[in-house]
Amino acid sequence: MTSLLDNIWHQRFSGDEYFYGTAPNDFLVEASSYLPEHAELISLGEGEGRNAVFLAEQGHHVCAVDMALSGLEKAAKLARERGVVLQTVHADLTNYSFAAEAWDGVINIFCHMHQTERPAFHQQIQTTLKSGGLFIFECYSTKQPQYQTGGPAKIELLYTVEELQRDFAAMDILHLAELAREVHEGQGHTGLASVVQLIARKK
Repeated sequence: MTSLLDNIWHQRFSGDEYFYGTAPNDFLVEASSYLPEHAELISLGEGEGRNAVFLAEQGHHVCAVDMALSGLEKAAKLARERGVVLQTVHADLTNYSFAAEAWDGVINIFCHMHQTERPAFHQQIQTTLKSGGLFIFECYSTKQPQYQTGGPAKIELLYTVEELQRDFAAMDILHLAELAREVHEGQGHTGLASVVQLIARKK
C-alpha cells in the first residue's frame, strides 16, 4: 500500500526539475574525504540522486534508497548522464531491513526520521556498518523552523547534538556540531539554516 508520505515525495520529485538540484551537499563533499577508496556505500532517503551520483563519481559503489519511485528514476537518469553506475532500492526506511556489517559507509543527508523511530533506526545504522565504517550525517536542527529556509516544520522530525551524542556513543565521533550555515540546494533548501552534522566511525 502506498503511504501518504510516499505520495508527497513522489509528487515532489515528479517534475522535470531537480527539486534539490543536482549538485551534492556541501558538507558531504567535505566529509567524503574520510571515506576509503572504492567504498561500498548506502545513501538513505537519497531522493533524486545528487549525493549518490557524486559519490559514484568518486569511484565508490553506491546504493541509493528512497520511498519515492519518481526520485529514484531521476537518480538513475542523473547517473546515466554522468556516466556512473548507481544501484537504487525502492523502500520505506521505517521498515527497511539492513544487512549486518554490509557497508563501508552510511550516508544520511537531510533524511529526517521521526524521533520515535530514531533509536531503533540509529542502532540499525551501526549494525549495518562494517568495522571501521563511517556514518556521515547532516539534518536540520530543532532551531531550523525559525529560519524558514527548508526542511520539516514539525519539531519531532528535527535533531539535536545531544540526541546524536547519545545514540552513537558506541562509535568514535570524529565530528559533531550544530551550526548555522548557508544551504542552497535547488528550490528545496534556500538560505541560512540551522543544521546538525555528524561523522562517526564504528569501532
